[in-house]
Amino acid sequence: MLKWLEWAKEIQAISQAGLAYTKDVYDKERFEQLRALSISIMQEYSEAGEDKIRTLFASETGYQTPKVDVRAVIFQDGKLLLVREKADGAWALPGGWADIGLSPSEVAVKEVQEEAGYDVRAVRLLAVLDKKFHRHPPSPFHVYKMFIQCEITGGAAGIGTETSAVGFFERDALPPLSEERNTAEQLDRLFRYNNHPDLPVWMD
Repeated sequence: MLKWLEWAKEIQAISQAGLAYTKDVYDKERFEQLRALSISIMQEYSEAGEDKIRTLFASETGYQTPKVDVRAVIFQDGKLLLVREKADGAWALPGGWADIGLSPSEVAVKEVQEEAGYDVRAVRLLAVLDKKFHRHPPSPFHVYKMFIQCEITGGAAGIGTETSAVGFFERDALPPLSEERNTAEQLDRLFRYNNHPDLPVWMD
């Protein structure tokens, strides 16, 4: 991980926890200064503007915890379902940030319907990964990624507000991947579960 990004994330986490628990007005000012410093670091070394950084990176309250990204894994005739993301034109497993009030399985089902058009049911958890251990582009968040295998029960292929195409792909014929969302190594590992359903959950 880039050192400046690691430092900015740590400073942001300290400031957020401090603002959540301090009762001293002077300590609050110091923690606000730390938060401002983390924003300045992100602004200096990234292309995002201050408003976007403040909204996405430094607007949460309470104790800092990792964000959770839920991805649905769906096989059909040995091929894996992927959707093309409008954000970068590359392909990913259907999924997104976990929603308050929904279980991981419910998030997976919802994301598939919204992004790919299919009705599915969640079958089993395949992996829980820490994004920092994988070859994703740098991110301002500490992210846990959950991969949940699902089975199609109805519906039909269709695009959503965030996707522009839907397709099933063989292991050796994958399209350009949205590496922010999933890596080639991760998909390769997921294909193994289709052939070896007795494999244990992949962690970290």
